[in-house]
Amino acid sequence: MTERENLLKVYRGEIPEWLPRYSLAPAMPGSGRFPASAPVGPSVLGHRRVNGRDVDIWGVEYTPTESTGGMALPTPGKFILTDITKWRDVIKAPDLSGVDWERMAAEDLKYVNREESVVELMTHVGYFQHLMEFMGFSEGLTAMYEEPEEVIALFEYLADFYDDCYRKAAEYYKPDVLSIVDDTATANNPFFSLDMYRELVKPYHARLGKIGLDHGCFINMHNCGRCEDFIEDWFDFGVSIWNPAQVMNDLTGIKKKYAGKLTLVGCWDSSGPPAWPGATEELVRSEVRKCIDTFAPNGNFVFWGSIYGPENDPDRLNKTRWLAEEYESYGRSWYKNH
Repeated sequence: MTERENLLKVYRGEIPEWLPRYSLAPAMPGSGRFPASAPVGPSVLGHRRVNGRDVDIWGVEYTPTESTGGMALPTPGKFILTDITKWRDVIKAPDLSGVDWERMAAEDLKYVNREESVVELMTHVGYFQHLMEFMGFSEGLTAMYEEPEEVIALFEYLADFYDDCYRKAAEYYKPDVLSIVDDTATANNPFFSLDMYRELVKPYHARLGKIGLDHGCFINMHNCGRCEDFIEDWFDFGVSIWNPAQVMNDLTGIKKKYAGKLTLVGCWDSSGPPAWPGATEELVRSEVRKCIDTFAPNGNFVFWGSIYGPENDPDRLNKTRWLAEEYESYGRSWYKNH
């Protein structure tokens, strides 16, 4: 059985032969295995270098940080939109009429073995996150409260552009999974009410979900933070997978409540003791076992554990190695041993 076949068993609600690990943490070097899931996306929608700056297709500048291992966020103080009512003057979709989608898909997929890995189509950073990247959180959240009609008009414009892109991507990339992305919550609570979600954001998540469902995809929702309030609404547009399913949510209760309906990917305490400076090898390994023992029973779980920090920090590298080794020695055989 391949990693692909094993992961698809989980997504179908079946018990896998072994506990899979999500693909953003690839298979152990030297294992001879392919990653369980291969994330892909239209390269034409990626960031580009403009005068030495990292810029997205809308003109938002990003800056990487060492503490996150080089991951990038919008450059502080360089927001491109200061007045939501003026978005039409600022936000301009690129012209993609000349793109050869068949050729681009072939290029983007050239290192993906779809016989061995689940192909996951990654969509954009999210409608809520786009607004925050355009305006910053203070102005963006204020716009949602004071000018909801303008926010909806902006999201309609973005969705018309993106829906066309992802319909083409679904046709040419032929994914198994479509991933919707939007971080709508802090570690403590959502950024906005459930009513506001349903009015301003959910309709556009649903449009992406429909594209995936129309092409026979599983729908994976990426949402960080304590976002469990939204789960019931996600089901309305086909979500059956949630990552990274962080520990500030009632994950044990959620797993029990939605058994057979929702696969939890993650459940790892990425900001807890294993991430603290100087965490011991035994602590890291014991936390891997604890995570797996808690969430692997009865399936509907994919392990996704990562250690964040400066890319070449020896402490991070050691903890990353211990985590991977413990998954290999303990997690891979969990279903055979329990």
